Amino acid sequence: MAQIHPTATVEPGAKLAATTIVGPYCLVGPKVDLGERVELISHVVVTGRTIVGDGTRIFPFASIGHIPQDLKFKGEESRLEIGSDNIIREHVTINPGTSGGGMVTRVGNNCALMVGVHVAHDCILGDHVIMANNATLAGHVRIDDYAVFGGLSAVHQFVRIGRHAMVGGVTGVERDVIPYGSVVGDRARLSGLNIVGMQRRGFARDDIQALRTAYQMLFGNETGTFADRLTAVDKQFPTVGPVRDVIEFARAESIRGLCQPRTNGSG
Repeated sequence: MAQIHPTATVEPGAKLAATTIVGPYCLVGPKVDLGERVELISHVVVTGRTIVGDGTRIFPFASIGHIPQDLKFKGEESRLEIGSDNIIREHVTINPGTSGGGMVTRVGNNCALMVGVHVAHDCILGDHVIMANNATLAGHVRIDDYAVFGGLSAVHQFVRIGRHAMVGGVTGVERDVIPYGSVVGDRARLSGLNIVGMQRRGFARDDIQALRTAYQMLFGNETGTFADRLTAVDKQFPTVGPVRDVIEFARAESIRGLCQPRTNGSG
């Protein structure tokens, strides 16, 4: 049977697994579903049509599932889906989806959302995403697996962040970031590849070197159009996984366009 502190409020209709722990002064809404070993430490609010997967821990004063900060929201029955084994620290806010964005916000598995992180409506986060203190996502952002965000970074609506990408602290991201890319700056510029992250995660040396070469072909010169350079990389590296990730990401439909390196003439 779930452990519910006497000061907590669990509204009728909420679903709690037998191993769920609801700490002091928490509030669980009537349409919430908390999985096995979910722990709400204290003073946590989880409401709306929200599912929290097994093993996720939510720390004090987090607000999970309240209505989106979208003035077009009209009370539609949208959802928030949080996966398994996540760490959601103090003062994190995560909003459900809207009718303009698929009706769902989704956080994957094994993510770490540190103090003050905000995940807005209709965002989709993959697995193993790390967001440091006060990193914020606007609506409709897509984050692929293993992306990392420094503190106080911010991502514009509809931006895509590729897998294993690194966003530096205090960086404003207005355009898509390629997989394995690293971006920094007041307005983010592509500063190279997240080589350290790839090494830590055991990528083969040959794959890393191939990706370095592909990066130089794409961004190291201005010969021909970007589409021409992408085709050349495609032909040269038909089977290298990380390079294929970049090619497919660059060719996918995008509203925001790709983040580019700083040029000599840029401010």
